[in-house]
Amino acid sequence: MFRRAMTLIVAVILLAGLAAGAVYLPVPYLVASPGIALNTLGTYDGEQVIRIDGTESYTHDGELSMVTVQYSGGPDVRMDLFTVLGAWLSPTQAVLPQEALFPPDQTVEEITQTQTVEMNSSQRRATAAALTQMGVDYETKAFVAEVMKDMPAQGELRKGDVITRVDGEPVADKEEAVELVGDRRPGDTVALTVDRGGEKVRVEVATEENDEGEPIIGVLIADRMNFPFEVEISVGEIGGPSAGMMFALGIIDRLSEQSLTGGHEIAGTGTITPEGEVGGVSGVAQKMVSAQRLGAEYFLVAGESCAQTFESAATGEIEVVKVQTLDDAVEALKAIRTGEGAGDLPSCRPR
Repeated sequence: MFRRAMTLIVAVILLAGLAAGAVYLPVPYLVASPGIALNTLGTYDGEQVIRIDGTESYTHDGELSMVTVQYSGGPDVRMDLFTVLGAWLSPTQAVLPQEALFPPDQTVEEITQTQTVEMNSSQRRATAAALTQMGVDYETKAFVAEVMKDMPAQGELRKGDVITRVDGEPVADKEEAVELVGDRRPGDTVALTVDRGGEKVRVEVATEENDEGEPIIGVLIADRMNFPFEVEISVGEIGGPSAGMMFALGIIDRLSEQSLTGGHEIAGTGTITPEGEVGGVSGVAQKMVSAQRLGAEYFLVAGESCAQTFESAATGEIEVVKVQTLDDAVEALKAIRTGEGAGDLPSCRPR
C-alpha cells in the first residue's frame, strides 16, 4: 500500500513538472500589441518628422499620426506558452505564427533590411502621391533595380542603368519601359538605350518566355523620381510601408497654406502608390488601439482593411473612415475640418 502511494505521488510530481515545463518551453508564435503613434506634423527624437527644403512650407495645429504594431517574439527571442496564452486572452493583443513576420528562408538581418527598404520606398511614393494630388510636376526615370541571374539581360544590363529608349522609342517611366519590352513575341530581340553613369550605352537583349507566355529579359524595373524640392522624413528605426498614406497627408499639410486637419487629431494607416491609391495593411486592430490611446478622433483606413477594424478593442469613441485613394482622404479631412458632411463619411462600421 505504501509503495503504491509513493508511486502515485511521484507520478503526480512528474506530471506537474512536465506541465510546468511545457508552459515555459519556447513556442513558434509572435504577439502583436499596440505600438507607438507618431504625429507626422510634429517631431520625433528632437527632429521634425517631415522636413521640406527648397520651397515654402508651413506649420499647422492638429495631428496626422501614423500608428504602429509592436511585435514580441521571433527566432532570437524566447516566447513561452504562458505569455502566448495571456496574449490570446487579451482584447488588445493578437497571436500569429512566427512565419508571418519571419519567413524561414530569411535571416533576421535580411528581414530588417527589407523593412528599411520598404520604409524608404514608402516615403518616396508618399512624396510622389502628395505632389500628384497637389498638381506639382516631378520627373520620373525607369531604372534597372535588379538583374536576374541566368536571364538574357545578365551581362548586358547593370543594376542602376537608366533606360532612356526601347527600340528607339523614348521612355519616361517604368510603365512605358515594361509596355514597350512586352510589345513583341518571346524570342524577339529588344534594343535598349541606357544611361550608365552619364555614358550612353546601347545593348540588344533577346527576350524569353515567362510562365504566362509573356516576353521578358530578366530585369526588375523601378521608377526613379526626381522632385523639384527636397522632402526628408525621419521616424527612427520604424520600418515597413504602412505609413505611406499618413506621410502623404503630412507632406500635403506642410506644403499647404491652410491646415488639412483644422486642429483635429487624426490617425490612420495604409500604403500609398505614386498615383495615390491607398492599400491595406496588417495589424489594424492593434493600431486602432494605439490611435485611441493617443486621443485621435478619427481613424483613416484602407477599404481592403475594413474587416480588421471589427476585431479591434478600440471603442466607438474613435470614428473609422474608409478611404480608397489619397483624394478620398483629403476630402474626408475637408469634411472634418469644415464640419460639412463629417457625419456622412464612408465608414467600415455601421453607424
